[in-house]
Amino acid sequence: MSRRSNAVRHPNLATIIINAVLLYLINAHPGWQSVSFLTPATEQVIGLVNLALAVGIAVNVLYFAVKPRRLRAIGDLIMLIIGLITALRIWQVFPFAFHGSAAYWSTIIRALLVIGIAGTCLAILASLVVLVRGARPAGQ
Repeated sequence: MSRRSNAVRHPNLATIIINAVLLYLINAHPGWQSVSFLTPATEQVIGLVNLALAVGIAVNVLYFAVKPRRLRAIGDLIMLIIGLITALRIWQVFPFAFHGSAAYWSTIIRALLVIGIAGTCLAILASLVVLVRGARPAGQ
């Protein structure tokens, strides 16, 4: 029988690690500036991206201690709203520049942003349902 790693048994741990690594890679020297397809306009969204990653870390650390569905729904809602604001700002600024044979990536990135925004809106609704259901006394 194989042993599963802690990251597999605790998906929150995997999320914390991934977000921490992304925060480091984005902000350490040379950071996002070394990514060839990111434009200087990235400065307009990097604060929101950092906020979304940091809140993701904080909420997932909290999930180790907090088990009630209603409290988790509040944490999910906070992360989702920040993620939605970040995705909308990225759509607005669109800090990507693809040229030549890679120009099709602009369309792909925009399509992924639309899918992400729509999915986040649905997830916000689902978290609101969990939150409202958790507020009702049992049996109602």
